[in-house]
Amino acid sequence: MSTTTDIVAKLWSLCNVLRDDGVTYNEYVTELTYLLFLKMLEETGHEERLPEGWRWSLLARREGLEQLDYYKAMLLALGKAQDSLVSAIFIDAQTRLRKPTNLKALTTSLDQLDWFSAREEGLGTLYEGLLEKNAADKKSGAGQYFTPRPLIDCIVRLMQPHPGEIIQDPAGGTAGFLVAADHYIKQHKGGIYALDEKEAHFQRHNAYTGAELVPDTHRLSLMNLLLHGIEGGMVNIDTLSPDGEALPKADLILSNPPFGTKKGGGRPTRSDFSITADTSNKQLAFVEHIVRALKPGGRAAVVIPDNVLFEDNTGRRLRSWVMELCDLHTILRLPTGIFYAQGVKTNVLFFTRGKSDKGNTKAVWVYDMRANMPAFGKTRPLTVADFADFEAAYGDDPYGKALRQDQGEDSRWRKFTRAAIAERNDNLDISWLRDTETEAEESLTEPEDIAAAIIGHLKAALEEIEILSEELEPDSVDEAASVVETAE
Repeated sequence: MSTTTDIVAKLWSLCNVLRDDGVTYNEYVTELTYLLFLKMLEETGHEERLPEGWRWSLLARREGLEQLDYYKAMLLALGKAQDSLVSAIFIDAQTRLRKPTNLKALTTSLDQLDWFSAREEGLGTLYEGLLEKNAADKKSGAGQYFTPRPLIDCIVRLMQPHPGEIIQDPAGGTAGFLVAADHYIKQHKGGIYALDEKEAHFQRHNAYTGAELVPDTHRLSLMNLLLHGIEGGMVNIDTLSPDGEALPKADLILSNPPFGTKKGGGRPTRSDFSITADTSNKQLAFVEHIVRALKPGGRAAVVIPDNVLFEDNTGRRLRSWVMELCDLHTILRLPTGIFYAQGVKTNVLFFTRGKSDKGNTKAVWVYDMRANMPAFGKTRPLTVADFADFEAAYGDDPYGKALRQDQGEDSRWRKFTRAAIAERNDNLDISWLRDTETEAEESLTEPEDIAAAIIGHLKAALEEIEILSEELEPDSVDEAASVVETAE
C-alpha cells in the first residue's frame, strides 16, 4: 500500500467518529478541506498567505472549547483574507463540528501523518484520493460531482491538451478534468519546467478556467487545483446565467455537465442563447454554451445522457445546429453503472468548432461500449484497460481526423454519413448491437450496485416524464383552459 493510500484510509476512518457529531460524508470532506489547507500551508512553508495570528500551530496546540472557539473565529478571519484564493476557499465557511473532542481528534491525527512521504508522492494525489473515496459512497450523493477517473484520463489522452491552450470546464465539479489536463501536459509536453517564465505563469494562472455552482464543491475544486500547482481558475457561478457569458473563449472544453432539469422549471437566462433559451433541460443548455465558448478550430469532449441524442423539438434543433457549426466526428456510447449518483445512460460527444458556420459535420463515427458489456459497479469497477479498444479505433488525432475503418455490423465501431443521420431526423441515438443490459444487471450481487441500478432506471424514467411534461406545458392560461375543455 502506498503512503498516499494509507493516509487516505486513515483520514477517512475519522469520519466514523465525526458521524457521531452529526457530520455527513460531504460535510466531513469540506471540514477536512479547511484543516488540510492550513496544515499543508505549514508543511510547504507558505503560511505567509494567511492573515497574521491565524496559523495551524496556533490551532493545533489549543485544547477543548478554547480550540473550537479559535477555529470558528479562524474560519471567519480567513474568509476575509486579502489573498484571493484563501478568501475564496473560506468564504462563508462554518464548521459542522460541535464537540471539541472531535476537532482535537482531527488536528492530532493530521499532525501525526507522514507528511514527508505524502509530499514526495504528491499532496494533490492525496486530496484526489479523498474526493474519490467520498464519491464512491453512493448514499452521500457526492458522485454527482465526480466523473470516474479512468473515463477522464481516456478523454484527456484523446484530446491531447498542450501548453498555451485555454482549457475550460463549465461544470467543473471538483476540477477533475482540469487537473487531469494539467497532469497530461506535465507528463507528455515537457512539464512546467520546460517552459519559460512567462509561459509557466500562464499555465499556473490563466490556462485553466471553469465554473461550479455549488459553493462547497467550489471550495473542493479550488483546493484540488491549488494542490496541483494551479492558482484559482474556478469561479462560483451559474454557467447558464449571464455570468457564464464572461467565461473566456477556449481552445479545449472538457466537461460532464449536470443532468436533469433546472429546479422549478427555470430557463437559462443567457442573452446569447438562441437554441435552448426556452428549455429547463440543463444538459441541452450546457451543450449550447460549450459550442459558443469554443474558439474557431477549438475542440470539445462532453459527457451527455442519451436524451440529448434523441429528444425532439429543442433537442433536435440543438443537434442540427451543432452539426452545422461543428464537426461532430465521434460519439462514445458509455456502459451503464459507471457513475456513482446518476444511473442514466451516457455518452461522450467529441466535436470541433468549425471556422465557418455551415456544413461542418460530414460523418459521425459511433463506438458502442454499452452493448454486451458487464454491468459496472463495486464488484466490477471501470478501468483504463476498458477504453483501450476505443482509443485504438479513435486514432491519434485529437480532431478525429486519423485514418479510420468501419468494422462492420458485428463490431462496436461504425461510420454514419451526415445524409444517413438526416434520414433519421437527426436522431443520434444509434445502436446496432443487441443490448444485453438486462442480463448484465441480473448478474449484480452487491446490494449497493443493485440499488444503484434501480435508482438509475427510476431517475431516467422521471427525467423523461419531466421533459415530456415540459414539451406539453401550455404557453398560456387560455391554452391551458382549452386543453381542459378538450379533455372534458
